[in-house]
Amino acid sequence: MAKSSLGLVAGLLLLGTPAVQAQDAVAGKAIFDGNCTACHSIDTDVVGPALKDAHKRRGEEWLVKFIKNSQELVQAGDKDAVALFEKFNKVPMPAFGTSLSDDDIKNVIAFIQQESEKPAEVVAEAPATPTTDPKAAEAAAAEKDVAFMDLPPVLLFTFGLATVIILLTILVLVMMFRLFIPMLGDSIHDEDFRSSLAGRVLFLMRGDATLVTGKAKNEIHSHHDFDGIQEYDNDLPPWWKMMFYVSIVFAVGYMLHYHVFKIGSLQTEEYEMEMEQAALLAAATPDDPNAVTDYKPLTDATALESGKKLFSTNCAACHGPEGQGTVGPNLTDEYWLHGGDVNEIFKTVKYGVPAKGMVPWQGKLTKDQILEVSSYILSLKGSNPANAKEPQGEKE
Repeated sequence: MAKSSLGLVAGLLLLGTPAVQAQDAVAGKAIFDGNCTACHSIDTDVVGPALKDAHKRRGEEWLVKFIKNSQELVQAGDKDAVALFEKFNKVPMPAFGTSLSDDDIKNVIAFIQQESEKPAEVVAEAPATPTTDPKAAEAAAAEKDVAFMDLPPVLLFTFGLATVIILLTILVLVMMFRLFIPMLGDSIHDEDFRSSLAGRVLFLMRGDATLVTGKAKNEIHSHHDFDGIQEYDNDLPPWWKMMFYVSIVFAVGYMLHYHVFKIGSLQTEEYEMEMEQAALLAAATPDDPNAVTDYKPLTDATALESGKKLFSTNCAACHGPEGQGTVGPNLTDEYWLHGGDVNEIFKTVKYGVPAKGMVPWQGKLTKDQILEVSSYILSLKGSNPANAKEPQGEKE
């Protein structure tokens, strides 16, 4: 009878274990959503590291110590803590030792373990639906790479004709050289012919590079001696002289085009036109960070209460439950790092400041929610909470 009772108790305990673990993970999810989602994700780095398999990499005891007070481990020289602190821009993690018990933290770890063990979701790729818009279909077809042989027959014929003409021209020139050069006989070696353009081209084809390099006279400049150094009176390379003449012609054309007739736009004008075009394109985009907004702070109790709930859920982990500042700056004084007007606060919340550890919230909060939390932040001004962080930024 005693053995049967012990077996029954053991069986009940074994059956109850998964339920307890599941309950721990459920409680951990609630704590995680309220305190950790602003800075952490399971699969991707945000302000802090991705937490998938963190229990395997560090162990429960280390994680409990780190979550309770990460800076204690950093200051103690813990290798892993210091590495994380350095990797994530030295943004200190808030200390949860006073707000979360060891059991709360272990529940969070149980939730992380549960999420880490979930199989990766396989997203089925939706089949491409054929478009019925002829313009869209034409644009999509234009974006595809077209093989040379798939070009229209007219283009292929044009390319072929141009190739034949070039080859025939080269063939005619070669035949003319072969026909007329023997007729010149030894006269091709006359200095007058060799110094002419036709002679230089002919001897270039025979391996004489005088047309390109110029003629080496091997004559020393008279009265041109300095410390025993003498110079030969050789020609400048014709290619160099040709580039020099071309640059003179180009400079004259450039001056006439841009400064005399003013047909073309100078760099300053081009920059201003491009900036205007960019402004027009950006204005057509709803997520333009430079767009001018004219929001007014909300003052009704319902909106401020909603903003307070959003702040407690998403912002308190870094700015403190009363806005006193922890990892992030103090939001209750008159000093602001990125502007203290409701429109400036709205943009800071919406687009974030990734370099400082402030994540963008535009994908998680709606426009109305961002305006509510921005208005609530303004309402905290002058509340003077205990243990407020020192002022940062400029006074508004």
